[in-house]
Amino acid sequence: MKKIFFSDKYSLTQAVLDGRKTMTRRVCKYDRPNETYDIVFPVFEPNDYDNDGNIVSPLNYAFGWKNDKGDFTGWNIPKYKVGEVVAVAQRYKDVVEKRDEAQETLLLYKIGEKYLTMEEMGAGWNNKLFVRADLMPHHIRITDIKIERLQDISDEDCLKEGIYKGQCGSVDTHFMDAYYYKGDIQPYCTPRDAFAELIDKVSGKGTWASDPYVFVYEFELID
Repeated sequence: MKKIFFSDKYSLTQAVLDGRKTMTRRVCKYDRPNETYDIVFPVFEPNDYDNDGNIVSPLNYAFGWKNDKGDFTGWNIPKYKVGEVVAVAQRYKDVVEKRDEAQETLLLYKIGEKYLTMEEMGAGWNNKLFVRADLMPHHIRITDIKIERLQDISDEDCLKEGIYKGQCGSVDTHFMDAYYYKGDIQPYCTPRDAFAELIDKVSGKGTWASDPYVFVYEFELID
């Protein structure tokens, strides 16, 4: 089973677990080298389909860049597939139940149905990069995938990304609608303004301005 990572600093993991975040954008590996390259998609062969006519090729939803000389950058292949169940990565310290094994005076930590020592959990205690997917208690199912430029995001999709609506102002002036992301008290006029700031925080300064192609994964929380 694969893992998927969301930012804890900006409360995106919690937004997933609360059901407020149901979409995520991941930057594609190969960007367009220059204006001579056009986007191309794979051509599927008969054996790339199952008996029900569904594409089962690993290149499903993939795309690449090729110029008129045939120069090719390689396939951008989505990490996840529609219907795939993926573990939501969390630090062990955030999901364990501590239990004292009295007969051995050894502290064991319960994760699901397993008991692990601190040594067995290792760096995963504080860093979710090192946790095991099979020990994670929460999972999502990928329900849809699409490819688009980052700045093509709609206001509706910004809200699916975890941006939330609030208000700013005061009784003495007036209240107006505003949009926010967790970890920042700055109000934004539109959901896109808030998302643009958030993606630069999560993916690096300048990400929004560079407008890369992204895989858009829509998902549902299943436990």
